Amino acid sequence: MSMVTSTIGQGLLWGILGLGLFLTFRILDFPDMTVEGTFPFGACVCVEALVHGVNPFLATLLACGAGMVTGLVTGLLYTKGHIPILLAGILTMTGVYSIDLRLLGKANVGLLNRATLLNLPRLQQLPQGFASVIVGLVVAVVAIVGLALFLNTDLGQAFIATGDNEKMVRSLGINTDMMKILGLMLANGLIGLAGGLLAQNGGYADVNMGIGTIVIGLAAIIIGEVAYGELSLTARLVAVVVGSILYRLILLAVLQLGFNTNDFKLLSAVILAVCLMLPLLQAKFHVKQLLHKGVERP
Repeated sequence: MSMVTSTIGQGLLWGILGLGLFLTFRILDFPDMTVEGTFPFGACVCVEALVHGVNPFLATLLACGAGMVTGLVTGLLYTKGHIPILLAGILTMTGVYSIDLRLLGKANVGLLNRATLLNLPRLQQLPQGFASVIVGLVVAVVAIVGLALFLNTDLGQAFIATGDNEKMVRSLGINTDMMKILGLMLANGLIGLAGGLLAQNGGYADVNMGIGTIVIGLAAIIIGEVAYGELSLTARLVAVVVGSILYRLILLAVLQLGFNTNDFKLLSAVILAVCLMLPLLQAKFHVKQLLHKGVERP
């Protein structure tokens, strides 16, 4: 039971990363590789702050701020430097790696006997694994409500329209470059926040912990979409977090079958590939059903 609870907690925390990726991948409609640099950067900033005695709440906010900085850098490289978004993200990700090493002074740093959001006195009284569920649920709700309110403002609608039809939005006098920078900052702020929270949950920060995070974020988005189909924008934000939980539970079930934990990244990629192919398989199955009914009809 504690393993399932812990997995749900991790799913909620990873869902924050999924929400960030949703802003760029689904709304702005471009791939942002900054994710794999932002996530460990947020973790490293948070852990380094905690090691130096900073309040856990402030340290978590610093992780979010660090993520926003990486988003700003990628946005400036993309919009002002005219570097392709994929390459701009890779450049930022590569540069941040050295900053992580500078921050930590070594490859990884632990949080042994340090105060974190997940070991606050009141949360310590809960059964094992429930602390991550409570913290993840609170942060996820705040993030979803905040994003939903923002996306329903005039600025949020301009942001959505930029991803839908940039030329039309530009013709209306909206600064699309600013919208892209804003989107990248918001997205990477959430990803940095997820990095800080998951570092506290795991008890350490590692400069290499960002490898494969984009796959996890995409899996949360795709599984949520496959599971629930057509939804309103706010409901899709909820579906991303639910998709993240389902993804972690699927991985737990697969690992319980006897797979080695070293195969975790491979399993993640396979699950994501299957989820990406599901809509195509469903469409083919639907067509076959229609053809079959047509043949049977007198």
